Amino acid sequence: MTSKLPNPDLTRRSVLKAGAVASAGVFGGLATQGVWAAGSDKPEKEEVKIGFIPLTDCASVVMASVLGFDKKYGIKIVPTKESSWASVRDKLANGELDAAHALYGLIYGVHLGNGGARKDMAVLMTINQNGQAISLSKKLADKGAVDGASLAKLMQTEKREYTFAQTFPTGTHAMWLYYWLAANGINPMKDAKVITVPPPQMVANMRVGNMDGFCVGEPWNHRAIVDGIGITATTTQDIWKDHPEKVLGTTAEWVKKYPNTARALTAAVLEASRWIDASLSNKNKMADTIAEKSYVNTSVDVINQRILGRYQNGLGKTWDDPNCMHFFSDGAVNFPYLSDGMWFLTQHKRWGLLKTDVDYLAVAKEINRIDVYKDAAAMAKVSVPKDAMRSSKLMDGTVWDGKNPQAYAASFKIKA
Repeated sequence: MTSKLPNPDLTRRSVLKAGAVASAGVFGGLATQGVWAAGSDKPEKEEVKIGFIPLTDCASVVMASVLGFDKKYGIKIVPTKESSWASVRDKLANGELDAAHALYGLIYGVHLGNGGARKDMAVLMTINQNGQAISLSKKLADKGAVDGASLAKLMQTEKREYTFAQTFPTGTHAMWLYYWLAANGINPMKDAKVITVPPPQMVANMRVGNMDGFCVGEPWNHRAIVDGIGITATTTQDIWKDHPEKVLGTTAEWVKKYPNTARALTAAVLEASRWIDASLSNKNKMADTIAEKSYVNTSVDVINQRILGRYQNGLGKTWDDPNCMHFFSDGAVNFPYLSDGMWFLTQHKRWGLLKTDVDYLAVAKEINRIDVYKDAAAMAKVSVPKDAMRSSKLMDGTVWDGKNPQAYAASFKIKA
């Protein structure tokens, strides 16, 4: 598919130039290299290999490297494209990657040994909020299944095995899919077959009929619409406004061995996050960059519409979504709230991924490295929320505030 770039004269060189100008403007003309690389703050490891999956929300990791925000803190980020979340998990656990753009629930699953590996893990920051979706096949839509209620009705009247895909068993997309299905009276463990498919392979698998629907990050939901094989049934921000999504994840061992590097890495990605959300122009430049073959490998118009909040559902409906993917929001996106991590644990318990309750708060305190984040935020001059817990209302009216996680996990009518 041929796409027209938002700014036809934009080149990689102009992106780099724009980043340098932005950096100089925001940081008062500070030199762009080695500002924090002196004395005891010098990073122990200067080249940092960061894994990512081809998704729009890998953008802050990529742009931190492309725009040179990493150099300011004395490191070089080497973005490494991975084929699946299982690959990210394995390479983090065995040390092939220093850190990764990762699913929140993947990091928690590995830490507790229910993600296919067991390793003490660390969340350095949240990379983004919102911006995922659940797609249903065009075949289902043609039969009237265009949202949760109509899907549930079709599954009752037309009995067969329905297959839905998520991207990793303990990951965010699995939890959004399960939550949405259950909120519409569909038990994902009993009423459907759920499979795991890597994000870049979702559209191709739906095209050949391997699933009826999937939950994945952008740009693959919009790609399904462009290709005429799927429709958007709901966005994840409609399930939970400003929900946590990807994180900058690593192992606890790595943070202990390279504390200054961890701090520098977090600060660099924070700066990139701020740059992306600073203007529509920056978002367009970001889309132009990550669309390249070495990153997401798709056309720019598949990325830039939803990153700008311009949505269509594939059935003629269009809307502007103020709760589209956010990378910064004055740092509110990036703070590793303890309650965010705890929520994923409650859902792991709900769906049988955790056999017994754990000390939810203690686990979150082990994983979410608020100490590292606060130091990095100070370096990047980013404000930090006063409270490590936050309160949110989800699509079914339930309120999550982290105060009684065990009761919350047990409160759902539909569960494993």
